[in-house]
Amino acid sequence: MQLQDKRVVITGAASGIGAAIALLFSREGARLLLADRNTVGLDRIVESCRQQGAPCHASVSDISTVKGAQQSVDDCINHYGGIDILVNNAGMLTQAPCMDITPAMWDDMMAVDLRSVFIASQRALPWMLQQQWGRIINIASQLGIKGGAELCHYAAAKAGVIGFTKSLALEVASQNVLVNAIAPGPIETPLIDDISSDWKIAKSAELPLGRFGKPEEIAPSALLLASEPGGNLFVGQTIGPNSGDVMP
Repeated sequence: MQLQDKRVVITGAASGIGAAIALLFSREGARLLLADRNTVGLDRIVESCRQQGAPCHASVSDISTVKGAQQSVDDCINHYGGIDILVNNAGMLTQAPCMDITPAMWDDMMAVDLRSVFIASQRALPWMLQQQWGRIINIASQLGIKGGAELCHYAAAKAGVIGFTKSLALEVASQNVLVNAIAPGPIETPLIDDISSDWKIAKSAELPLGRFGKPEEIAPSALLLASEPGGNLFVGQTIGPNSGDVMP
Protein backbone atom coordinates (compact mmCIF):
# COMPACT_ATOMS: atom_id res chain seq x y z
CA MET A 1 0.00 0.00 0.00
CA GLN A 2 2.57 2.53 -1.16
CA LEU A 3 0.03 5.34 -1.63
CA GLN A 4 -2.09 4.85 1.47
CA ASP A 5 -4.62 7.72 1.73
CA LYS A 6 -2.79 9.88 -0.83
CA ARG A 7 -5.19 12.18 -2.69
CA VAL A 8 -4.57 11.69 -6.39
CA VAL A 9 -5.82 13.39 -9.55
CA ILE A 10 -5.35 11.53 -12.84
CA THR A 11 -6.45 13.24 -16.04
CA GLY A 12 -7.33 11.25 -19.15
CA ALA A 13 -8.25 8.34 -16.91
CA ALA A 14 -11.01 6.78 -19.00
CA SER A 15 -8.67 4.60 -21.08
CA GLY A 16 -5.09 3.74 -21.93
CA ILE A 17 -2.25 4.82 -19.67
CA GLY A 18 -4.45 6.92 -17.42
CA ALA A 19 -6.79 4.00 -16.73
CA ALA A 20 -3.87 1.67 -16.03
CA ILE A 21 -2.38 4.15 -13.55
CA ALA A 22 -5.75 4.56 -11.85
CA LEU A 23 -6.21 0.82 -11.41
CA LEU A 24 -2.69 0.37 -10.04
CA PHE A 25 -2.98 3.35 -7.68
CA SER A 26 -6.33 2.07 -6.42
CA ARG A 27 -4.62 -1.15 -5.33
CA GLU A 28 -1.98 0.86 -3.52
CA GLY A 29 -4.39 2.66 -1.19
CA ALA A 30 -4.86 5.99 -3.00
CA ARG A 31 -7.97 8.14 -2.88
CA LEU A 32 -8.70 8.95 -6.50
CA LEU A 33 -10.22 11.74 -8.52
CA LEU A 34 -10.35 10.58 -12.14
CA ALA A 35 -10.94 13.09 -14.93
CA ASP A 36 -11.91 12.67 -18.55
CA ARG A 37 -14.53 13.88 -21.01
CA ASN A 38 -15.41 10.30 -22.00
CA THR A 39 -18.18 9.67 -19.50
CA VAL A 40 -18.78 6.03 -20.40
CA GLY A 41 -15.15 5.00 -20.09
CA LEU A 42 -14.67 7.15 -17.01
CA ASP A 43 -17.62 5.59 -15.19
CA ARG A 44 -16.27 2.12 -15.99
CA ILE A 45 -12.82 2.84 -14.54
CA VAL A 46 -14.26 4.59 -11.48
CA GLU A 47 -16.37 1.52 -10.74
CA SER A 48 -13.38 -0.79 -11.24
CA CYS A 49 -11.32 1.25 -8.79
CA ARG A 50 -14.14 1.18 -6.24
CA GLN A 51 -14.40 -2.58 -6.59
CA GLN A 52 -10.74 -2.74 -5.56
CA GLY A 53 -11.62 -0.84 -2.39
CA ALA A 54 -10.45 2.65 -3.37
CA PRO A 55 -12.42 5.83 -2.71
CA CYS A 56 -12.93 7.18 -6.21
CA HIS A 57 -14.83 10.05 -7.80
CA ALA A 58 -15.29 11.12 -11.41
CA SER A 59 -14.71 14.58 -12.85
CA VAL A 60 -16.16 15.02 -16.32
CA SER A 61 -14.07 17.82 -17.76
CA ASP A 62 -12.52 19.09 -20.97
CA ILE A 63 -8.88 19.93 -20.28
CA SER A 64 -8.58 21.86 -23.56
CA THR A 65 -10.16 24.81 -21.68
CA VAL A 66 -8.64 26.64 -18.74
CA LYS A 67 -11.69 25.94 -16.58
CA GLY A 68 -11.66 22.27 -17.55
CA ALA A 69 -7.97 21.89 -16.74
CA GLN A 70 -8.57 23.40 -13.31
CA GLN A 71 -11.72 21.44 -12.58
CA SER A 72 -10.20 18.08 -11.70
CA VAL A 73 -7.93 19.66 -9.09
CA ASP A 74 -10.82 21.67 -7.67
CA ASP A 75 -12.99 18.54 -7.52
CA CYS A 76 -10.25 16.64 -5.66
CA ILE A 77 -9.98 19.42 -3.11
CA ASN A 78 -13.75 19.48 -2.67
CA HIS A 79 -13.96 15.73 -2.16
CA TYR A 80 -10.81 15.08 -0.13
CA GLY A 81 -9.78 18.43 1.31
CA GLY A 82 -6.57 18.73 -0.69
CA ILE A 83 -4.31 17.11 -3.25
CA ASP A 84 -1.07 15.15 -2.90
CA ILE A 85 -0.36 13.73 -6.36
CA LEU A 86 -1.25 15.06 -9.81
CA VAL A 87 -0.82 12.88 -12.89
CA ASN A 88 -1.14 15.02 -16.02
CA ASN A 89 -1.91 12.25 -18.48
CA ALA A 90 -4.71 13.53 -20.75
CA GLY A 91 -3.65 14.09 -24.33
CA MET A 92 -4.52 13.94 -28.00
CA LEU A 93 -2.68 12.82 -31.11
CA THR A 94 -3.27 13.67 -34.75
CA GLN A 95 -1.10 13.02 -37.77
CA ALA A 96 -0.28 15.32 -40.69
CA PRO A 97 2.75 16.57 -42.63
CA CYS A 98 3.95 19.90 -41.30
CA MET A 99 2.75 21.69 -44.45
CA ASP A 100 -0.79 20.45 -43.77
CA ILE A 101 -0.98 21.38 -40.08
CA THR A 102 -3.32 24.32 -39.73
CA PRO A 103 -2.98 26.94 -36.99
CA ALA A 104 -6.16 25.54 -35.46
CA MET A 105 -4.68 22.01 -35.34
CA TRP A 106 -1.53 23.42 -33.75
CA ASP A 107 -3.48 25.40 -31.15
CA ASP A 108 -5.69 22.43 -30.27
CA MET A 109 -2.65 20.24 -29.72
CA MET A 110 -0.95 22.80 -27.51
CA ALA A 111 -4.10 23.40 -25.46
CA VAL A 112 -4.61 19.72 -24.71
CA ASP A 113 -1.09 18.30 -24.53
CA LEU A 114 0.84 21.26 -23.08
CA ARG A 115 -1.25 24.10 -21.70
CA SER A 116 -3.42 21.76 -19.63
CA VAL A 117 -0.30 20.48 -17.87
CA PHE A 118 0.63 24.02 -16.88
CA ILE A 119 -2.90 24.98 -15.81
CA ALA A 120 -3.55 21.88 -13.67
CA SER A 121 -0.08 22.04 -12.08
CA GLN A 122 -0.51 25.70 -11.26
CA ARG A 123 -3.86 24.92 -9.64
CA ALA A 124 -2.42 22.13 -7.48
CA LEU A 125 0.78 23.85 -6.38
CA PRO A 126 -0.57 26.08 -3.58
CA TRP A 127 -1.89 23.03 -1.74
CA MET A 128 1.28 21.01 -2.24
CA LEU A 129 3.54 23.87 -1.21
CA GLN A 130 1.47 24.61 1.87
CA GLN A 131 1.74 21.03 3.10
CA GLN A 132 5.40 20.74 1.99
CA TRP A 133 4.71 17.55 0.06
CA GLY A 134 3.56 16.84 -3.44
CA ARG A 135 4.23 14.89 -6.59
CA ILE A 136 3.47 16.04 -10.13
CA ILE A 137 3.90 13.41 -12.84
CA ASN A 138 3.59 14.57 -16.44
CA ILE A 139 3.10 12.09 -19.26
CA ALA A 140 5.28 13.22 -22.14
CA SER A 141 6.49 11.08 -25.07
CA GLN A 142 9.74 9.84 -26.51
CA LEU A 143 8.83 11.91 -29.58
CA GLY A 144 9.36 14.99 -27.45
CA ILE A 145 13.01 13.91 -27.33
CA LYS A 146 13.60 12.54 -30.83
CA GLY A 147 10.83 14.07 -32.95
CA GLY A 148 8.50 12.29 -35.32
CA ALA A 149 7.69 12.71 -39.00
CA GLU A 150 4.13 13.97 -39.59
CA LEU A 151 3.88 14.65 -35.85
CA CYS A 152 5.52 18.07 -35.58
CA HIS A 153 2.77 19.56 -33.43
CA TYR A 154 2.60 16.55 -31.11
CA ALA A 155 6.37 16.31 -30.69
CA ALA A 156 6.60 20.05 -30.04
CA ALA A 157 3.93 19.85 -27.33
CA LYS A 158 5.60 16.90 -25.63
CA ALA A 159 9.00 18.58 -25.79
CA GLY A 160 7.31 21.49 -24.06
CA VAL A 161 6.05 19.15 -21.34
CA ILE A 162 9.60 17.95 -20.72
CA GLY A 163 10.93 21.51 -20.54
CA PHE A 164 8.10 22.58 -18.25
CA THR A 165 8.78 19.59 -15.99
CA LYS A 166 12.45 20.46 -15.56
CA SER A 167 11.78 24.13 -14.95
CA LEU A 168 9.02 23.62 -12.40
CA ALA A 169 11.09 20.97 -10.63
CA LEU A 170 13.86 23.52 -10.10
CA GLU A 171 11.38 25.94 -8.55
CA VAL A 172 9.69 23.67 -6.03
CA ALA A 173 11.96 20.71 -5.15
CA SER A 174 13.36 22.49 -2.10
CA GLN A 175 9.81 22.55 -0.71
CA ASN A 176 9.43 18.79 -1.15
CA VAL A 177 7.26 19.02 -4.25
CA LEU A 178 8.81 16.72 -6.83
CA VAL A 179 8.02 17.14 -10.52
CA ASN A 180 8.96 14.49 -13.06
CA ALA A 181 7.90 13.17 -16.44
CA ILE A 182 7.39 9.82 -18.10
CA ALA A 183 8.13 9.65 -21.83
CA PRO A 184 6.66 6.38 -23.09
CA GLY A 185 7.39 4.96 -26.48
CA PRO A 186 4.51 3.83 -28.69
CA ILE A 187 1.82 2.25 -26.53
CA GLU A 188 -1.24 0.25 -27.56
CA THR A 189 -3.94 2.73 -26.54
CA PRO A 190 -6.91 4.43 -28.22
CA LEU A 191 -4.64 7.46 -28.69
CA ILE A 192 -3.01 5.82 -31.72
CA ASP A 193 -6.20 4.53 -33.32
CA ASP A 194 -6.14 7.24 -35.98
CA ILE A 195 -2.46 6.87 -36.83
CA SER A 196 -1.83 5.11 -40.14
CA SER A 197 -1.07 1.40 -40.14
CA ASP A 198 2.01 2.04 -42.29
CA TRP A 199 3.40 4.31 -39.55
CA LYS A 200 2.71 1.72 -36.87
CA ILE A 201 4.34 -1.10 -38.84
CA ALA A 202 7.40 1.01 -39.60
CA LYS A 203 7.70 2.15 -35.97
CA SER A 204 7.43 -1.40 -34.62
CA ALA A 205 10.27 -2.46 -36.91
CA GLU A 206 12.47 0.34 -35.54
CA LEU A 207 12.10 -0.70 -31.91
CA PRO A 208 14.86 -2.87 -30.39
CA LEU A 209 12.18 -4.65 -28.37
CA GLY A 210 10.22 -5.21 -31.57
CA ARG A 211 6.82 -4.23 -30.21
CA PHE A 212 4.69 -1.44 -28.81
CA GLY A 213 4.19 -1.28 -25.05
CA LYS A 214 1.00 -1.82 -23.09
CA PRO A 215 -0.56 0.65 -20.63
CA GLU A 216 -0.01 -1.65 -17.67
CA GLU A 217 3.72 -1.58 -18.48
CA ILE A 218 3.79 2.20 -18.00
CA ALA A 219 1.77 2.45 -14.78
CA PRO A 220 4.57 1.10 -12.52
CA SER A 221 6.79 4.02 -13.57
CA ALA A 222 4.13 6.40 -12.28
CA LEU A 223 3.90 4.44 -9.04
CA LEU A 224 7.66 4.68 -8.58
CA LEU A 225 7.63 8.45 -8.99
CA ALA A 226 4.62 8.84 -6.68
CA SER A 227 5.85 6.60 -3.88
CA GLU A 228 8.16 6.89 -0.91
CA PRO A 229 11.03 6.19 -0.68
CA GLY A 230 11.15 5.05 -4.31
CA GLY A 231 10.44 8.46 -5.80
CA ASN A 232 12.23 10.61 -3.26
CA LEU A 233 15.31 11.42 -5.35
CA PHE A 234 13.69 12.01 -8.73
CA VAL A 235 13.75 15.73 -9.52
CA GLY A 236 13.02 17.01 -13.02
CA GLN A 237 13.68 13.63 -14.55
CA THR A 238 12.19 12.12 -17.69
CA ILE A 239 12.10 8.35 -17.43
CA GLY A 240 11.66 6.38 -20.62
CA PRO A 241 9.77 3.08 -20.82
CA ASN A 242 9.97 3.19 -24.61
CA SER A 243 10.91 -0.26 -25.99
CA GLY A 244 14.41 1.07 -26.70
CA ASP A 245 13.27 3.81 -29.08
CA VAL A 246 15.31 6.43 -27.20
CA MET A 247 18.47 5.74 -25.20
CA PRO A 248 19.54 9.07 -23.59
